[in-house]
Amino acid sequence: MSYLNQKESVLLELGALHTAREIAMQPLLWKQTIEKFNIESNDINSFLKKAYNESTNIILTGAGTSAFIGLSLQGSFFSNSNLITRALATTDIVSYPKHYFNATEIPLIISFARSGNSPESCAALALADNFSGKCFHLIITCDAEGKLAKFQSKNPVFVFVLPAEANDKGLAMTGSYTSMLLTGLLVAYIDQMDFCIQQVDLLERVAQKMLSKDLETIEQISAKDFQRAVFLGSGALFGTATEAALKLQELTDGQVICKADTYLGFRHGPKAVIDENTLVIYFFSNSHYVQQYEEDLVHAMKTGNSAMFQLGISEHTIPMKELQAQITLTINDQTIAEDFLPVCSIVVGQLIAFYKSLQLGFMPDAPSVSGSISRVVQGVYIYSVKK
Repeated sequence: MSYLNQKESVLLELGALHTAREIAMQPLLWKQTIEKFNIESNDINSFLKKAYNESTNIILTGAGTSAFIGLSLQGSFFSNSNLITRALATTDIVSYPKHYFNATEIPLIISFARSGNSPESCAALALADNFSGKCFHLIITCDAEGKLAKFQSKNPVFVFVLPAEANDKGLAMTGSYTSMLLTGLLVAYIDQMDFCIQQVDLLERVAQKMLSKDLETIEQISAKDFQRAVFLGSGALFGTATEAALKLQELTDGQVICKADTYLGFRHGPKAVIDENTLVIYFFSNSHYVQQYEEDLVHAMKTGNSAMFQLGISEHTIPMKELQAQITLTINDQTIAEDFLPVCSIVVGQLIAFYKSLQLGFMPDAPSVSGSISRVVQGVYIYSVKK
């Protein structure tokens, strides 16, 4: 058996087997996820109808990578529910609960967590129960035995547990991230399941094409001697850029310093980080309107310091001479809906992080030599707070 063009025995010796397998098996995991979601969709829909009928807002929450899922989903939920939707990290909620909850507002809180054992995961929901007159909890997790999956509340709770394969064994979240992101999209589009099935089928085929035809290109880019990386994305793809930046920084144990931003936001100061040691990765929207702003920024990169290398990730080829390489996400001219693009776009970021980790001599399954980061965060004490 081989994964990412490497034999299982070699990956095991390199400390990379779990991460390689979890990246490579994502298309199958997406299929398993929608199949499980379909089985439970009637119950989920029943819960959602009650929640939407009473809720005044939606909060998408999680910690670390799980928090970035909300950045990619808040537009989808706002568009489909007409409820104000915010992506808020549990780490922010635990610090300042009164900024997000009060007795008059009724939030639908959608929580994402791989294990659900991070101290903030349950603490954020307990604070919501304490400070809100009423709230609804939809929990999406990869571990049926985790603390979040067993969360008890005076308020309505629905727990969706992903297929067991989603519970990554590697330190960095890969399949768990994309499968929870996909589940969030299925929730947002629960009244359009035929459309979702078509999109997931397309995502599977696009990712399989990438994992068979683009690996050599991505590995060659990862081998370049960059010390910085900048990831840019608009809308839902800003969440992708944020997650890609964390993935590369995690898997290189901080040796590659990473930044994520929006295209327009990057002009307002952050562009100063660009130098000859910087890799720039552009996640392009498939909206013509949005692409106008994105292409303007790429052209503006000619002003100031030059980057080492610029990679574009887009649904279709964008004719821009500034880009040294492009990865395209298309099959037979079929269009991935913009909200679903993040599910497959992030695979490029995962692969860059994986190959760079190996190139620098790290073990992708356990890259933290100092022990500064761990699979489940340690040492966080939850303090009591008064109403």
